Amino acid sequence: MTAVSAAPPLLSVKGLVKHFPVKKGLLQQTVGQVRAVDGISFDIGEGETLGLVGESGCGKSTAGKTILKLLEPTAGEIRVNGERIDRLSRAEMRPYRRELQVVFQDPYSSLNPRLKIRDIIAEPLRNYGVAEGRALHDRVTTLAGKVGLRAEALNRYPHEFSGGQRQRIGIARALALNPGLIVCDEPVSALDVSVQAQVINLLSDLQREFGLSYLFIAHDIAVVEHISHRVAVMYLGKIVEIAERRSLFSKPQHPYTEALLSAVPVPDPEAVTKRIILKGDVPSPIAPPPGCRFHTRCPYAFDRCSREEPQMREILPGHHAACHLRDPAVPAVAAAA
Repeated sequence: MTAVSAAPPLLSVKGLVKHFPVKKGLLQQTVGQVRAVDGISFDIGEGETLGLVGESGCGKSTAGKTILKLLEPTAGEIRVNGERIDRLSRAEMRPYRRELQVVFQDPYSSLNPRLKIRDIIAEPLRNYGVAEGRALHDRVTTLAGKVGLRAEALNRYPHEFSGGQRQRIGIARALALNPGLIVCDEPVSALDVSVQAQVINLLSDLQREFGLSYLFIAHDIAVVEHISHRVAVMYLGKIVEIAERRSLFSKPQHPYTEALLSAVPVPDPEAVTKRIILKGDVPSPIAPPPGCRFHTRCPYAFDRCSREEPQMREILPGHHAACHLRDPAVPAVAAAA
């Protein structure tokens, strides 16, 4: 992986909110809101990978689609290279599409079955008038080679490929316009474990070669550890912890992160690990609990957790968490409860 650049952030997200209306009745009146993403903030620098991890339903994929403007944000700011894009119309977003690309979760449904691989990779190049004729052919062949596909594969259709090969095709398509940032929306979750490793290594190699930045969305925290420079942990629409990879995995500061890490299998039959079993189910995003959203399942919760929402604060250098236990004003007795 490349070193993290000190340049201004390529992507800056501030207070991003995405709510979906809940409608009922014959007149389809709005009776509530699904708070899928409820005020998240982070930056991604050039050449950096930010892993966004959390259990299913926490809002991480919705966050990625909202950043790409595939979904319109309810509130908040999204900036690309300092330029605000959250208020732009579909037509005004067109120039920024070249900078922001996506690799989707399902390699079986994200490719047009009626198009040959050559046309799938060439489509964004044609849409933006980047190349045509011989130049287009050469560019498509080069992109296929970058992701490990032979030239003869370009004349075949998606159904003739395995899941891992289809995901390589999706990556080649995302690379076509030389983007700065690629949102990887659970790109390996539908693949076999051995194929997952190949795709992860490919993404790392491409990052080194092209200086790419990734927002890598996943629920597998072990995969996130392998590819990310920094990791953000998401729970019920909120980011509860964000830190440099080594700091987060060695010194987690939020109880939810501790629970996630305790669930990762250790490849040592003699190793003694303490498994943290969370009680109950994830609350509904339609009616999230007051205070800290994790307090209903947290083994360390005390009175303040159910009344007051914790603010994100820097616990260690570059390591931020939203937890009342990390507040210096919290008495040691309460923190140990």
